[in-house]
Amino acid sequence: MSLRYKRNSIHIKEEEQRRIQDFRVLIGGCGIGSYIAECLLRMGFENMIIIDGDIVELTNLNRQNYVEADIGVNKAIALKDRLMAIHPDAKIRAYPEFLDPSNLYSLDLNCDVAINALDFSSDIPFLFDEYMAQKNIAVVHPYNLGWAGFLTVITPESRNLRSLDKEHNAFEINVGKYIVDRLQEKNIDTKWLEDFLSEYGKIAVESPPPQLSLGLYLLAGMVCQVVFNIATDKEIRVFPESYYLSIYE
Repeated sequence: MSLRYKRNSIHIKEEEQRRIQDFRVLIGGCGIGSYIAECLLRMGFENMIIIDGDIVELTNLNRQNYVEADIGVNKAIALKDRLMAIHPDAKIRAYPEFLDPSNLYSLDLNCDVAINALDFSSDIPFLFDEYMAQKNIAVVHPYNLGWAGFLTVITPESRNLRSLDKEHNAFEINVGKYIVDRLQEKNIDTKWLEDFLSEYGKIAVESPPPQLSLGLYLLAGMVCQVVFNIATDKEIRVFPESYYLSIYE
């Protein structure tokens, strides 16, 4: 095991460390994806494609992996710069553009696993999943719930998110209701999340969901574990099963 990953020892076997080094991870969306990318890189995933057409704004700095000097810079470019500062020999390819139905099929998005952190401002998250299913690639869906993190994995064999609702408008509300139902099945208290969804429902059409850095930190760790399990052929839960981590538990 190289000196860079020496402190990963015991937790990660040497053969697993070698295996994840070239395991190709595609991250669609560099908002939630920003800390996930860094967590993956520090763990030893050195081969990544990141894509986002958005620019860094001041309102992103309460939770995303950027600094004031990045304001006005494309997120994929700013994130690549940070990742390369951590590991100059990593293979990081950045596409500074929004995914849409045309470039989804023309960009080189070859990967071993995909992370769908795309905004539901259009139906592109659904199309992204469908495209990856055609390529037999699992897709990890992470959600920052503020005080908690939630994720599910879509595979070619599993149900997809269109089974919740075919429309993208305010889709986060439908995901939130689905999360509440899943947690209640496990007798987990959801009052705080239901209260949030009730308040967010009043502004959902014109505003993306409010999020906290704490939820994103939890989420980054969860995604890393799931991606590691996929890369090393360990068992994972797939949609409609899910993963949840909260400070309220």
